[in-house]
Amino acid sequence: MTRGGRDYTGAMLTARRYTVSGRVQGVGFRFFVVGAAEQEGLSGWVRNLPDGRVEVLAEGDREAIARFEGHVRRGPPAARVERVESSDEVPSGRHRGFWVA
Repeated sequence: MTRGGRDYTGAMLTARRYTVSGRVQGVGFRFFVVGAAEQEGLSGWVRNLPDGRVEVLAEGDREAIARFEGHVRRGPPAARVERVESSDEVPSGRHRGFWVA
């Protein structure tokens, strides 16, 4: 199976949910996350939460998720990431691409 130009046949599919706090809305954070996810060949989504945080669900191989997490923790230049909570999820394999929800 290929996704985003990457071969996931035999790869361990991992899923992780992130909740990001700080100055992360109105600064291009969601679009930054989409770009980072596409760069790593991940699938999933990102969305703003009503309380000012951003939620992310990403699926892909373990190494790509680890690299992606570094991007999430850093954010784009205008953002100020103060806290990132993460939790492992059961990968569904149903997401195709990465989008703003």
